[in-house]
Amino acid sequence: MKTRQYFLLLILFIGSASNAFSQHTELNTCIDQWHQAAATANSKVFFGSMAENSIYIGTDAKERWTKAGFITFAKPYFDAGKAWDFKPYDRDLHVSPDGRYVWFSELLTTWMGVCRGSGVLRKTTSGWTIEQYHLSVTVPNEIIKDFITLVDQFSKPQK
Repeated sequence: MKTRQYFLLLILFIGSASNAFSQHTELNTCIDQWHQAAATANSKVFFGSMAENSIYIGTDAKERWTKAGFITFAKPYFDAGKAWDFKPYDRDLHVSPDGRYVWFSELLTTWMGVCRGSGVLRKTTSGWTIEQYHLSVTVPNEIIKDFITLVDQFSKPQK
């Protein structure tokens, strides 16, 4: 290949890498602002970041919220001035080939200890929206049997 062709390929590569970096920055900012909105009880930003048909899956097996149901559940927390304060770290983003969908996982520092969040975002004409978010409590493998026993005891009907 000639020097000019190498130079053009290098420019294309740098441009692609720059676009990917910019998109990841935009996505991280979007998710971080969503978490921050909960910490500051900004329901407009928090729920405004979620698609109308979004689903929020909480840590309890009964917690599979539609957006409307989640708003009803969370309203007292937001009205009190503080919902929850989850600090994300170790986020892993994946973008669909057409650039319209993103799925991610992240670890979070929470009042419950380390949790894992995962979600799906969709690009719309007005920006990224959260289609689904799933929050789970992490349990170290070394204590999983004790955890299972504890959950089983809690779940058994009381006589």
